[in-house]
Amino acid sequence: MPLLPSRKSYRIARRTVGGWVLRGLGPGASRRLAGTWRCVESGTPPRGRALIALWHGRMLCGLQHYAHRGWSVLVSPSDDGELSHYMLESAGYRVVRGSRSCGGARALREMLALLGDGAVVILTPDGPRGPRHAVNPGVAWMARETGLAVHPLGIASDAAWRLSSWDAFTIPKPRARVAFVWGEALAVAPDAGERELELAGAELCERLLGAARAAHRQLGVEPDW
Repeated sequence: MPLLPSRKSYRIARRTVGGWVLRGLGPGASRRLAGTWRCVESGTPPRGRALIALWHGRMLCGLQHYAHRGWSVLVSPSDDGELSHYMLESAGYRVVRGSRSCGGARALREMLALLGDGAVVILTPDGPRGPRHAVNPGVAWMARETGLAVHPLGIASDAAWRLSSWDAFTIPKPRARVAFVWGEALAVAPDAGERELELAGAELCERLLGAARAAHRQLGVEPDW
């Protein structure tokens, strides 16, 4: 009787095939699909050096809308991060690999160099493993170390496919309306301790959820969580 493949083998095979698909079809398909969306934007986007936070499951929604602006994205060194690396670079983003727990010091040095040149760096506070809408302490830590405020970006769509992944990864359907709402920026004091970082993370979570709710209201739909 043949042995069934292990879960680990299945995950490796899925990522390998997924990587082939993303490299071959992803960039073009993403551009064509996003070209059909009807996008609206409100609030004040950052100007100059800045950190941006958005939920992991909304990454594809903004991929083309903010493409080729010279922005950078902090991506985890995990296998899932590898899958998104090519898509981001094809849309003109610079990819910084690392997290607070793995490669954080190197990623921070690279971010500081980029920010010194006036760059914008995008962070996904509930990535790479979740749970969904849980802000990890790395974002507040990055804000403290760089001295920059975090600009929360809420995104909503009125018609979308949602994957059965931990982040309910969202893919707006053709001709969907997509709303982008910039929330109030959050600053973290340079002398903030662990408790202050924890409180800053909780406040950022509320501001991100608030911006997302505002985006849903703008489209006249209920929040999808």
